[in-house]
Amino acid sequence: MTANGTTNLTSDVLRYTAFSAIPAGGNPAGVVLDASGLDDAARLAVAAEVGYSETAFVTAADDAGERTYDVRYFSPLAEVAFCGHATIATAVALAERVGTGELLFRTQAGPVPVTVVEEDGRPLATLSSVEPHDKPVAEADLNEALAALGWAEQDLDGTIPPRTAFAGNDHLVLAVATRERLAALDYDVERLKALMLRLGLTTVHLVWRESGGVFHVRDPFPVGGVREDPATGAAAAAFGGYLRAAGLVPEEARLVLHQGEDMGRPGVLTVDLRAGDPRVHVSGTATRLR
Repeated sequence: MTANGTTNLTSDVLRYTAFSAIPAGGNPAGVVLDASGLDDAARLAVAAEVGYSETAFVTAADDAGERTYDVRYFSPLAEVAFCGHATIATAVALAERVGTGELLFRTQAGPVPVTVVEEDGRPLATLSSVEPHDKPVAEADLNEALAALGWAEQDLDGTIPPRTAFAGNDHLVLAVATRERLAALDYDVERLKALMLRLGLTTVHLVWRESGGVFHVRDPFPVGGVREDPATGAAAAAFGGYLRAAGLVPEEARLVLHQGEDMGRPGVLTVDLRAGDPRVHVSGTATRLR
């Protein structure tokens, strides 16, 4: 109990940073390993108090295998169907307790298999996304996104056309022509938020291609109450699926996404595309904060 007699719900929240081997990097996530006593309002309150872009709430799936879990994700403002970095953090937290190996997360977006192994003395978690797909962006919506970002059409990289990509939730993909433009991100929060809410977007995935399989990315996330997400596994999966479907990378490829550098929280997301496998596989480590 707290001093005013109320229950401190966040006392049972574990805190990890995903996609980084150091506490100062990656994307922090809250993890509640037993959320069976929390209703949706309580979960949202916990997520808001924790203040990270997402907190994962885990419930053991009594009707399935012992390594199957129901997982839901809440930002400080709303529930999201799927969150990649909180999935990586949760998988590492569980592996520390039940051992490495295969896990299955039943999410609002669908079943997400996760594998945790030990690599170079650290846990490495790999999530396998739901099947991705993508769709075009209406010209008016693209123009509004560019206006909110303070970008012009000539700032875009024409070799990676704007697209809305999905691998659990929708992300607007915009590729920029220069690293400098990406680094100088300064957007109209309320204007972009309004557009995202209207279109049902979780983030806007801003990318710059350094080389064939190496990208630098940033993800504004105002609809979750966070100006920018430091490492976004769900968007990485959606982006990988879009690139493959568009023929912009080989059917089998490994992509490396650098994110968080411009926020002072560098992280690395590895995206694997496998021939004959429709899912996208996103890997990273996670580090316990407290």
